[in-house]
Amino acid sequence: MTDAVLKPTKKDFQSDQEVRWCPGCGDYVILAQVQKLMPELGIPRENIVFVSGIGCSSRFPYYMNTYGFHTIHGRAPAIATGLKTTRPDLSVWVVTGDGDALSIGGNHFIHVLRRNVDLKILLFNNRIYGLTKGQASPTSEIGKKAKSTPYGTIDAPFNPLQLALGARAGFVARTTDADTGHMIQVLQRVAAHKGTAFVEILQNCNVFNDEAFDSFYAKDVRDDRMVRLEHGKPVLFAKGKKGLRIVDGLPQIVDLAAGGSIEDVMTWNEKADASAAFALAACVAPDLPEPVGVFRAIERPLHHELEASQRESVKKKLGPGDLSKLLCAGDTWNIGS
Repeated sequence: MTDAVLKPTKKDFQSDQEVRWCPGCGDYVILAQVQKLMPELGIPRENIVFVSGIGCSSRFPYYMNTYGFHTIHGRAPAIATGLKTTRPDLSVWVVTGDGDALSIGGNHFIHVLRRNVDLKILLFNNRIYGLTKGQASPTSEIGKKAKSTPYGTIDAPFNPLQLALGARAGFVARTTDADTGHMIQVLQRVAAHKGTAFVEILQNCNVFNDEAFDSFYAKDVRDDRMVRLEHGKPVLFAKGKKGLRIVDGLPQIVDLAAGGSIEDVMTWNEKADASAAFALAACVAPDLPEPVGVFRAIERPLHHELEASQRESVKKKLGPGDLSKLLCAGDTWNIGS
């Protein structure tokens, strides 16, 4: 009789490395939820890879008992693309931050989304450069006073959700480090999606940008200033007393307690045209409730499958490749003779 195969647990995905983030950092919460999720996937640890760039978030691979690669600033999507293309059997996760992904890595970020590489991208957004000690980042709000902008930044911030939607990402979501139940639900959706799955995780940096998102996700205001998107359900908030609709491309509040009709409240459809998702991604508290959940979830052809199909088609047409012919093709000349 053989011993029963033991199901892995969260502990099996915890590495032997000391977790070194600032006490109270939201990254601890995200790490715990990802480690909790991994056993649910039924994927052997040796078939999971975490790839990161540079920043506080990018220490993540050290703390996962899987394969991992701590790469260079902004280049994690490019390296992860190469890995997934050559090893499509692997589950490849990219961990990045608002500075790493949207500044020096912005080019790689948008192109991995449009190509629909089968990656899971977790973007930790704290609206600040934390590792380099508190400079304004590409998502810092206008007027943000930081070490690099002592009189307040004048640069309009990126909206990561709108950027992803504009790049034609097939899966776009948002969650927060303040709600672990919601986070694990979103991460489960990320893991299940085939293609590039992008999730912005709003994360508190309690040292250099504390309470950056408290205006809408703090416990005492979240009912009135945060709305959860659920496919097939009305977009309601304020304990069901208010809802949202879109008129001429702009979100509006429907006050049900003041006589508004539930018929005017939009029903969320994560598979519809991306224009509604784009409009809701622009909502900013306190004027409008800020949405969390899945904004977009559609299936698109996978990059590695298209690449493999094209390669086989060319091989059948032209036969096996010849490296020497490739290197000697075209015009050649000698220098100094």
